Order: sequence, then C-alpha cells, then structure tokens
Amino acid sequence: MKTLLFAPLACNLAEVTRAIDMAKACKDNFNILFQSYGGDFEKEIIKEGFEVRKLSPQMTPERVEKFWKVDKGESFSLDDFFTVDELTTRVESELALYEEVKPAAVVTGFCLSVPISTRVAGVPLVWVIQSTWIKQYYESGMATCPDVMDFSILRFIPDHIMDKLSEPIMEFIYWAYIGTFNKTAKKFGVKPYETMFDLWDCEHVLLAEPPGFSGLKDLPSNYHYIGPLVGKLDMEVPEEILNMPKDMPIVYFAMGSSGTHKIVAKILEGFEGQPFRVISPVKALVEKLNVNVPSNVIATGWLPAHKVNPMADISVIHGGIGTVMTACLAGLPVVGVGMQPEQEANLECLVRKGFAIRIKKKRLSSEKINEDIKKLLKDEDAKRKAKEFQKEIEKWDDPNKITEFFVRTFK
Repeated sequence: MKTLLFAPLACNLAEVTRAIDMAKACKDNFNILFQSYGGDFEKEIIKEGFEVRKLSPQMTPERVEKFWKVDKGESFSLDDFFTVDELTTRVESELALYEEVKPAAVVTGFCLSVPISTRVAGVPLVWVIQSTWIKQYYESGMATCPDVMDFSILRFIPDHIMDKLSEPIMEFIYWAYIGTFNKTAKKFGVKPYETMFDLWDCEHVLLAEPPGFSGLKDLPSNYHYIGPLVGKLDMEVPEEILNMPKDMPIVYFAMGSSGTHKIVAKILEGFEGQPFRVISPVKALVEKLNVNVPSNVIATGWLPAHKVNPMADISVIHGGIGTVMTACLAGLPVVGVGMQPEQEANLECLVRKGFAIRIKKKRLSSEKINEDIKKLLKDEDAKRKAKEFQKEIEKWDDPNKITEFFVRTFK
C-alpha cells in the first residue's frame, strides 16, 4: 500500500486530533506514518497505534511558548516564529524522510516547513484548514479587522472601514514572516511566495467544515469540503461531571491548547457567584497559575469534548475550528474570545448565523463575558438558529468523506 505522511503541529491538541481522525479514516487503504517536531500531544498519536518519526530540530517547551506568542500576536519577533536556520534544518529532515518512505502525499494543518520540502521533492501536499484562512475569505469582504489592530487610538474609526482594511493589514502583518520562508526556499531553488496565504495554496486544500460555514462561493477546483474534524478523545466523562447538579444552566468553557493564560484565568475567576455552573478542562493551567477556582466551576484535565459539550447550554470558547465545530455539533450558542485572526474569523461566521457573540480580546472583562452568557441563555432565537445549523453540520460529520477523497486522489 502507498504511504500517507501526516505532519501535524504536535503542540496543538486540535490539530493532532484532526490528523488522527483522518489517519483512522485512511488506515485500511494506506500505510500511515506521522512526523513530528515535538509537542505534548505526540502521545495521543502513539496511543492510537500510529508510528511517529521524530525529526530535528525538536521544539522545546520554551520554543513552543514563543511560537504561540507570535501566533496570538503577543510577539512580533522573527526568531520567536522560525529562523532561516530552523526552517532549513526542518526541510533537510523532511527531504530525508521523503526519500526513505516515498509518501503518496504529505498531509498537514500547520507544519510550516512542508510547503517548501514537498515542492523540492515533488510530493503532493494536502493542507487541512478552514475557509477563514484563505485569501478568498479576505477578498470576499466578510473578514473583520484583526484584534491585533484594536488600539484605543483607532477606535474612533468605524468598524466597517477598518474591516475593509483587513486584507492589507493581514498581508502587512505576515510580510516580515514570509521573508524568512522565501530565504529558506531560495536555498532549495523553490519559487518565492508572494504572501503567507500562498503557503497553503497547494495541490489539494481540504476544508474541515460544511459548505455553509463561512458562506464563501466558487472556490478553486483543488479545494474540497470534508466536513468537521472534531477531536474525539477516547476517554470517559468524569463522575464529578456526570453527577453535577442540574439546578442551574451549564456553561462549557474551553480555550484549547493555545488559549492565553491570563485571559483564561480572568474568565475563570470571573465566574464566581454567577447563576450558572461551569465545566472547564483547564486543570493544568489552574495548577500552573495558582488560579482561584470558583465553587460553581468544575476544573478538569482534557475532556472528551464531543461528549461533554452536549451536556451544556452554552459554549464559551476561543474560536479554534475544533472548538467551534464541536459547539455547532452540540447545537449550542457561543460566546467567543479569539486569540488570533483565524479564531476571530471562525467566531464571526457564527455571529453572522445569529447564535454567537464575539468579544474582542483587548476589550474583555469578566463583566462583559458574564453579561453575554446570560444574554444568550435567554435568547430563544439564537438557540433555534444553533439547532438549525446543528442539523446542517451533522450531515457532513462523516469520516467516509475523508476516505473517499484520499482513495480517489492517491490510491
């Protein structure tokens, strides 16, 4: 059988679980191999019985922390993202692996060196993203100005004017970073990229969402909808959650593996005394930051979100596509605080559908988030619209769509 090589960012739980879902869907038709530069969630891949090749240079916990700061707009240091030396070593490691295993395709969600290495080796690349990442989304006029530009001095400018600037702003933000990739690409004789958006405009782009999520029309022929990829951790729901009192509405509060620690802590502590109960998989963060957990909050380790979300009345999330799709499959209204532009855009898609409220990161307060939770808990129209989209997305929650694409394209 031919080999599919999966290259997830193993420090991101959502991406790892998405890659695992695809690998499971394909394992009867392909040999499956994973590559990784390190991360806390490699163990989830191994737990599923898949082989992982660890490539150099491995990302230390400190390196991961710096990477996330750039991703969330908290740092603009090129060295905190990737240096030319790092990318060069990565490309060399990947080329050696391709030579050994001869993959039919490389599949990634955010391993940023593989666009270069696959071009050098002539191996097809499959990007698994969502429509809010791509250039067409910004060209469509649906994008909003990224929160990184939400400076108080600019707030006198109407939102609709700032939103029209979203595409040039994003290209400007990414301009310095694309230079690092082009310097690396030049070393290997690869044509330079014009913008960061070009990194994922490759042979095949899989959109992990249903067609109606963002509202984009007329995408290129190499773009394919495969439906939601929701991480389904193989674990039981803790007894404390199963037995929690049902005397008040229940909030599911999750910020994934990329949530900003201070923001998570602020939201969590602000739940004190509120007329709802909260389930939140933030135990590791609570222990790290010495957060005071309110009596109406159950703080746990990682949870099977697909089982716990439906137990809640509302989701409070950061807007990563995994948390968004999980909330939508549960038919829940959403209050969201995006950590970076893609998450902000994902949340805006739900706002346009009428069952979400997005709070800009720089304007967040405990009072605001609790006010919006209470507002949506009383909003019957939002609940109805969430249930309507739940029916639409359930039609696409089918791993056979993944299998069909890979068999049709690469077997």
